[in-house]
Amino acid sequence: MPHSHIAIIGAPLDLGQDRRGVDMGPSAVRVANLNARIRSLGYEVEDLGNIAVAQAETWSAGDPHAKYFAPDRRGLRGVGLPRGGGDGPRPYAIRAGRGPFGGHRHHRRRCGALSQAGPQDRSDLAGRSCRHEHARDQPERNVHGMPLACIVGKGPAALADLLSFRPKVPPRNAIIVGLRDVDQFEKPHVRESGVRAFTMRDIDERGLRAVMDEAIHLASGGTAGFHLSLDMDFVDPQEAPGVGTPVRGGATYREAHLAMEMICDSGNMLSMEVVEVNPVIDQFNRTAGLAVELAMSGLGKRIL
Repeated sequence: MPHSHIAIIGAPLDLGQDRRGVDMGPSAVRVANLNARIRSLGYEVEDLGNIAVAQAETWSAGDPHAKYFAPDRRGLRGVGLPRGGGDGPRPYAIRAGRGPFGGHRHHRRRCGALSQAGPQDRSDLAGRSCRHEHARDQPERNVHGMPLACIVGKGPAALADLLSFRPKVPPRNAIIVGLRDVDQFEKPHVRESGVRAFTMRDIDERGLRAVMDEAIHLASGGTAGFHLSLDMDFVDPQEAPGVGTPVRGGATYREAHLAMEMICDSGNMLSMEVVEVNPVIDQFNRTAGLAVELAMSGLGKRIL
């Protein structure tokens, strides 16, 4: 990967879920020395601070079937759009907090379509993601579960049509790696969505290297490159305890690093977001520290 300018944007947003604390994720990641460690790899780093996000205490939850929908939508519109729409030479953007895909409209116009690949423990397609429209038939009612479905054009229009185009990513180029916790209602939607989901069983049977080879190939096919969404609860909670949804059986420390190293080796990563760092339930900022380590591997840090 050529060394270049990296913009860091914090998205301190936790309105879409019941467990509070991920809004402090950007600060926790910065405290773990994100900026200096990326500079040590030879990049020029510009920290653009945090986008303005409403606090839960200042808003009503609103519709109980889509809590904090309005302020969450406002926050999502702001992510990835610094300085009047994301203009300028910003081939990479690490988002230390929850974020959507809208910031890539500028790149889409200039360079072509993008794809999304992400090591994640859960899917947010269709079943969880359309619950604003069908919530009374479904168990979860959090906007937190909508981003991926909206990115592939299957979520509620108020989110899926942000920035006036859908889908942000064709389903065939949206890849999930490390899935291990899926609602019963959601399973058929994931299978029928066109998104390629690699479960932890796939990793157990085939090995992470083979899974990542295929995932990178699918995410890169016919696109200008891919956006990486690194969900920290992809990693086993023994290594990453401070996450929104800790689920046993996640990736090991070395598997997580290998995934990031292979993503870097592909040369196709255009941007990265790091999500689900919750310092409220973390241990001595371990999870934020690991998030920075993984970001470093994704940006070129090597053992030799």
